[in-house]
Amino acid sequence: MKLGLGLVRHMLNKDNFRFARQAGCTHIVAHLADYNNMYELPGTTAEEYYGKDRSKEYIWSYEGLLELRSMVEAEGLILHAIENFDPLDWYDVLLDGPCKSEQLQHLKQIVYNAGRAGIPVIGYNFSVAGVWGRIQERAARGGALTHSYAEADAYSGNPLPHGQIWNVTYDQALAERGPVHVSAEQLWERLAYFLREIVPAAEQAGVVMAAHPDDPPMPTLRGTARLVYQPDLYQKLLDLVPSASNRLEFCMGTIQEMTESSVYEAIERYSSQNKIGYVHCRNVRGKVPHYSEVFIDEGDIDILRALRLFKQTGYDGVFVPDHTPLMSCGAPWHSGMAYALGHIGALLHIVNNEAASA
Repeated sequence: MKLGLGLVRHMLNKDNFRFARQAGCTHIVAHLADYNNMYELPGTTAEEYYGKDRSKEYIWSYEGLLELRSMVEAEGLILHAIENFDPLDWYDVLLDGPCKSEQLQHLKQIVYNAGRAGIPVIGYNFSVAGVWGRIQERAARGGALTHSYAEADAYSGNPLPHGQIWNVTYDQALAERGPVHVSAEQLWERLAYFLREIVPAAEQAGVVMAAHPDDPPMPTLRGTARLVYQPDLYQKLLDLVPSASNRLEFCMGTIQEMTESSVYEAIERYSSQNKIGYVHCRNVRGKVPHYSEVFIDEGDIDILRALRLFKQTGYDGVFVPDHTPLMSCGAPWHSGMAYALGHIGALLHIVNNEAASA
């Protein structure tokens, strides 16, 4: 099993690739959706929505992806996955709108581009409301700043207006139509359509599509249904289109936040089916409707137990700490991430050596 680092768009540079290598990583997962360099709209806030996204950018082209892979490999690393499509590139796929066929063709081209560029996995999150309602508070050890979710405090019922998807505005003029409403039946039908179209393209390209569960894992959010808010629902997603290219972006923290089953049972179930594209490895304290993301060694998950289960059930892929608390120093993100990488890396060393000597 291997250690990786996830980097968002504006952090994909030589310094951060070297940071990853120095921290013991061998792989990179690149989050290409450009949430951090968006055009801000009047009246927006980070709590309400992010801003306005951009569409069909160069980085999603074959040449752009190949350049990214070359940058990663120049620092002695492997580009394992790209994750999360830009909302402006697939809002009508999620909303069953008039441009869904055109947008789906573009997504297929991204899949073909990734396969041609030698990138084996694409992570995605089939969600209308996206990640919404997290707040920052000093809930981790030593008063470290981290993300929490408390339904009463997080405006989770704030309706999603037309013209917005994934907290990003794609057409401000549509807001006058009022809130969006999406039922569970509608969302599963849209997912089935998406998978029936995208999985054959992924098979042809030699790419794995890896689905992230809903974060926060609530049955509804902002008036829209959610898909994978309990561990068993991952199986429903996999069974829609059985394929080696239809797998999971297994987020340990999100699954631990769910109210049914356990993260250990989910590991055994999905790892033994060889259905995991890669793993988000983080720890949390609590479950919905109130939880906090904490340091890797202080949450409710026994990380060593979890890694042993992954190994015992045949998983040999990549682990990335997707989020960490921010440490109180001059480099809050880097120090928090270095702490998580050191801890996970040490446990991976133990588990890999145990398996080798067995």
